[in-house]
Amino acid sequence: MLTELGLDVTAEAVYRAMLSRPDAGVAALATLIGASEDAVRDALDDLSELALVRPSAEDEGRLRAVSPDVGMDILLARRQAELAAQQQRLEASRAAAAQLISEYTELTPAGGTPGVEQLVGLDEVRDRLIALTRSVTTEVMTFSPDAALTESAIASSRPLNEDLLGRGIRMRTIYLDSVRNSRPSIEHANWLAGLGGQVRTAPSLPTRMVIVDRTTALIPVSNESSADGAVLLTGAGMLTALCALFETTWTAAQPLAEVPALGPHGLTAQQSAALRLLAEGYTDEAIAKRLGVSPRTARRIATDLMERLDARSRFEAGVRAVQQGWLPDHC
Repeated sequence: MLTELGLDVTAEAVYRAMLSRPDAGVAALATLIGASEDAVRDALDDLSELALVRPSAEDEGRLRAVSPDVGMDILLARRQAELAAQQQRLEASRAAAAQLISEYTELTPAGGTPGVEQLVGLDEVRDRLIALTRSVTTEVMTFSPDAALTESAIASSRPLNEDLLGRGIRMRTIYLDSVRNSRPSIEHANWLAGLGGQVRTAPSLPTRMVIVDRTTALIPVSNESSADGAVLLTGAGMLTALCALFETTWTAAQPLAEVPALGPHGLTAQQSAALRLLAEGYTDEAIAKRLGVSPRTARRIATDLMERLDARSRFEAGVRAVQQGWLPDHC
């Protein structure tokens, strides 16, 4: 299937039929793929825009499909450009959100900033989170940067999740890709999906975050220790930025039920994120923390990337990655 490269099912079927039957017209193509002639014409328009069909040089008025090797090069180049643009938007959103979070998580309770409330201690954070989720009316969006979900965390969260989904609340959660290696985490995600929850994974997440009804966000002061407290944000401008960050990350994230797709250079999203961090000078321990994996796994990923790039050092790996188009040159 070529849907990941920008073709819908009908357009792909028409393209394949044209390769096998170059002489087929619209009516014959419709019969071959079992679709209406209007659907075939729409598909031909899409294929023309993608440069996968072109006017025949020998038969005026007829379209011919380009060869598969040329067609795949066109689709892969287009997809690569889209992924690069998407990554740039994601990084811009992350940078803006990181700055926003940094500004407000350092506030003291006496700051008195409108739209910002400091929550001190784990008990106060948990009490407020329970109150927020009980009062939610439409949607909960969550960043959960845990390497894996513990049995106790799963057990304690299930009654609340079941109640929310039973009330028709839309729940979207983004975990780290590393949870795919945890059977309890996968089982919990499948349980959520069975009740109507939506789960995706990303190679890295900027912070832990819960957004309720797009009007309130709860963000910990420190990802290292929940006991340090959190900030409750309600300002319209702040929520707009945080919701945009979530939506951008959600779009780029992979549905948990799917096998992680490989990018244009044969890298998973996790490997691409590791390569970016490697090029930025992060240590194995720092990379492990950002990706939610063990330091040993981070070292294995880094070693594999350096071998694939034929690099003897991290710096050389970064240079080669940019030269080969694996990373944008601003990394």
